[in-house]
Amino acid sequence: MSRHVVFGTGQVGHPLVTLLVAHGHDVVAVNRDGRGDVPGATVVGGDATDPGFTRRVCAGADAVYFCLNAMGYQRWTEEFPPLQHGVLAGAEAAGARLVVLDNLYAYGPVAGPLVETLAAHPTSAKAATRAAMTEELLDAHRAGRVQVAIGRASDYFGPGATRSALGETVFGTALAGRAAQVMGDPDQPHSYSYTPDVAAGLAALGTGAAAPGQVWHLPVAETRTTRQVVERVYALTGHRPRVLAAGRTTLRALGLVRPQMREYLHTLYQFTDPWVVDDGRFRAAFGDLSTPLDDALAATVDWYADRAAVATR
Repeated sequence: MSRHVVFGTGQVGHPLVTLLVAHGHDVVAVNRDGRGDVPGATVVGGDATDPGFTRRVCAGADAVYFCLNAMGYQRWTEEFPPLQHGVLAGAEAAGARLVVLDNLYAYGPVAGPLVETLAAHPTSAKAATRAAMTEELLDAHRAGRVQVAIGRASDYFGPGATRSALGETVFGTALAGRAAQVMGDPDQPHSYSYTPDVAAGLAALGTGAAAPGQVWHLPVAETRTTRQVVERVYALTGHRPRVLAAGRTTLRALGLVRPQMREYLHTLYQFTDPWVVDDGRFRAAFGDLSTPLDDALAATVDWYADRAAVATR
């Protein structure tokens, strides 16, 4: 039995902890307040920006996973890097492999499929922050301080993943028979990442011999247009699909009353043009860990339906 420490018990951290427990590992789940029920895991609360805390909680770990996010998206560039600094210190002190959940911001707009060999071309402050964080990790690996493996995922969907481009505003509205709210051009192909597959990919990076020192695109199923995905979700709920697509003007207008909406402008290019993630390199190294898209969408609809049923009791 090996010891795995997961920082973050949210949209990806929770299914990762559950999977690692199922694999028979000794798992510690770390969040801010120590609350949460993850059967089979020890849940610990603390400040991940504090190296003293992270060193204590990572002691004896074989693998450490960084699945945290900043509390406020508007302060992401200030709040996110210190979290990584703290977890990096904990993994380094333990001599553990550090597996980091990353996004696709650093690439910027691309022409063609996204592959890991693309150079960073950040076009916003958040994207530049993420690119710098990646370089910090790879520098630490190259210096021999800690083994690092980085897994990148696209926009999430799945059980519990409500705060995403393919979250509450699609699955929740589908069940209610209201119009789905999406960004950009819904007729462009867009890869979406199913959170249980993201978790499976991170777990593979935590133990696979080929993982360290690399950036990997985590498992992703077939790519369809956003409209096709929405239509399938609505078919599963028995409602007629309707789509409201927000472009730059709409997002700016919404930002007048909901300032957080303006924050999504910096990734709008991902939804106005094709955004297709190639995970072929991961598949070649670790096998196909992706769930067929229709099955993943059905499981997610079921989760939202169960949640709605509980709320009405």
